[in-house]
Amino acid sequence: MITLDGNGVLTGINEEIRSDENKIKQISCHFRKIMEVLGLDMEDDNLKDTPDRVARMYVKEIFSGLNPANNPEITLFSNQYSFRQMIVAKNIPVYSYCEHQFVPIIGNAHVAYYSMGKVIELTKIKSIIQYYCKRPQVQERLTEQIADALKEVLHTQDVAILIDARIIREAPGGLNDLNSSTVTNHFSGKFIGEVNRKEFLSFLK
Repeated sequence: MITLDGNGVLTGINEEIRSDENKIKQISCHFRKIMEVLGLDMEDDNLKDTPDRVARMYVKEIFSGLNPANNPEITLFSNQYSFRQMIVAKNIPVYSYCEHQFVPIIGNAHVAYYSMGKVIELTKIKSIIQYYCKRPQVQERLTEQIADALKEVLHTQDVAILIDARIIREAPGGLNDLNSSTVTNHFSGKFIGEVNRKEFLSFLK
């Protein structure tokens, strides 16, 4: 049986089906059929290789987070200065795809934590966020997945994350609504307390 685990990753399929090259081959075939149904000329030089390009982009880039092998390896560093205050990483780009319509989700993530003896580089926080973004998503689940991953890596419950993003899709009347956004957040550990939560949110202003 083919199922999705709690992180939205395919399970219950053998490695031959799971392989990237097999996925690319199948997606290319199906996407070609979609283009033909739309009435596109698949003999056109500009279009004939599009199914392969789209399939490779889906598997190797925008949905690469579905492959557990792409889960980034994270190295922590000793908190040698014994810094005990809040550590905040702001304006980390979020670029994902809404699983309802496969249209882009674009925005920013803001992360904070208290060190339990180790600290993490900003680039590694970005890698974690990008890994979970690179799969069909809903923003609420994306927020929880990133929070859980950071807690596991940092060995602490003292984690906060806020994502402010918008879905880019055609609005009624043919106009894209670029001003509306959705804010989701996760507060745990010390951030459940009002003082620490307010301090984190104050940094975002």
